Amino acid sequence: MDSPKLKPNQLRTSLARLLTFAVLVLAIRFAYVITLAGQSCGYNDYCFFPDTLRLHSRVVPQNAAVSSQILPRVPDLWTTKKWRRTVDYYSAIFQELIAEGFLSPNSRALCVGTRAGEDVLALKENGVVYSIGISANTASPPLIVPGAPHRQPFNEATFDFEFSANGSLDRSGRPADFAAEVCRTLKPGGFFVTQIFAKDNYSFHSLLDLFDCCLLIRTSDVDGVDTTSVREVVLRKKTQFQNPRNLGLNGNSSNNCKIPGYKRELVQKAEALIEQEPLKPWVARKRSLKKVKYLTSMADISFKQRYVYIDVGARGYGSSIGSWFKKQYPKQGKSFEVYAMEADRVFHEEYRDKEGISLVPYAAWVRNETLFFEITRDLGSKGMEMAGEVGRINHNVRSSSSYGEEVDKIKGIDFVEWLKRSVLGSDFVVVRMDVEGSEFYLVPRLIESGAICLIDEVFMECHYNRWQRCCRGQRSAKFKRSYDQCLELFTKLRAAGVLVHQWW
Repeated sequence: MDSPKLKPNQLRTSLARLLTFAVLVLAIRFAYVITLAGQSCGYNDYCFFPDTLRLHSRVVPQNAAVSSQILPRVPDLWTTKKWRRTVDYYSAIFQELIAEGFLSPNSRALCVGTRAGEDVLALKENGVVYSIGISANTASPPLIVPGAPHRQPFNEATFDFEFSANGSLDRSGRPADFAAEVCRTLKPGGFFVTQIFAKDNYSFHSLLDLFDCCLLIRTSDVDGVDTTSVREVVLRKKTQFQNPRNLGLNGNSSNNCKIPGYKRELVQKAEALIEQEPLKPWVARKRSLKKVKYLTSMADISFKQRYVYIDVGARGYGSSIGSWFKKQYPKQGKSFEVYAMEADRVFHEEYRDKEGISLVPYAAWVRNETLFFEITRDLGSKGMEMAGEVGRINHNVRSSSSYGEEVDKIKGIDFVEWLKRSVLGSDFVVVRMDVEGSEFYLVPRLIESGAICLIDEVFMECHYNRWQRCCRGQRSAKFKRSYDQCLELFTKLRAAGVLVHQWW
């Protein structure tokens, strides 16, 4: 029996169905490339973003990926009501920025550290077609591509507008590198808008110091995406800017120093100085530490490049670094670099295996020179000699021969010059100073040189002829200064705008 032949109409219908199916397959493939696999370019020469947004050769760190168990796939979020409300929130923000002239439909825009691309979609819905977001946690093209805020995968001067939402700058952990990347990829004259949680003057001016490539346009408090109020800061990149780091400068060479008003405000909030000489100074220490108003309890320190603690006259690890700074100083979760400056060789071995602590085996002084280090050796309960208990620079000794074993030769370094080489004005620096009388030489030198402006907070023990614990009614013969002279030194520092605390 002969097989049935297809009629012409049936043949045309079959061909039409086959062609429709092929078109559908191509459409699905095309949609997949755009929504799931899309990058700036690279899929059979299709480019879905303009050439100016192409990624350069930077490699995203391997640890940038976040497990799907921690964050849901971003495309799954795009259908939720919360995601839509967030898009509408950012849309209202961008409409105001467009009205003020900070953003336009022709802008090439970047959302730095976007959570799920809501801000990117809001830009596109407001006509800013050339918009993209970067996230170290997740990537979901075409809204988000991989990239860390401190290591943007774009060329220099790429964007007219950059946006950092909902405290992403506060939480970045590397705000200085974050700022440097914005300065690099933002075009001269372009705008950077950031929403930050910190609202105190100290943190605000610390932020401005990081963005030295920009000028402040305005700041205002607005509702955040979760109704928590945030501070919205608008900055504009200078048309001509040269990074001091590229010129080999660190900004610490000038002797001119005027501590700004926002730091002086903290001094006004500090605990009062003890004006009456304590009869029992060993008791005064415990009481005074309970009353200390730490800088970190009055201001947010998130917008600093580094966090540095310098213990001048550190002695052993347990003397103050381990017993006080590590355990009691409020650090706001920041990781501090610690420097132990100690001349007495008895304590040097103690720091050899202490991770995160750098030993500076010299005495802090006003210039680089050999000094005579007078060591007082106490007797323990069994009559054993306890070496290295107290050491101080003896300014009157010219020859160690007259003192025998009680005086060692040590190397003194210019503390001001060391400080200028070691820290920047954008760092957060805490100094504890216990230098057995040398504070009367070091403090004036710090003020006159301008290096005092590099220090944010000081804890200083001032040495005077205090009442003796052992012998009632007798003063120490070791130091000739009076308590009034110490009080004058503290008062001078606070009058200069330095947040200094009395240490006992």
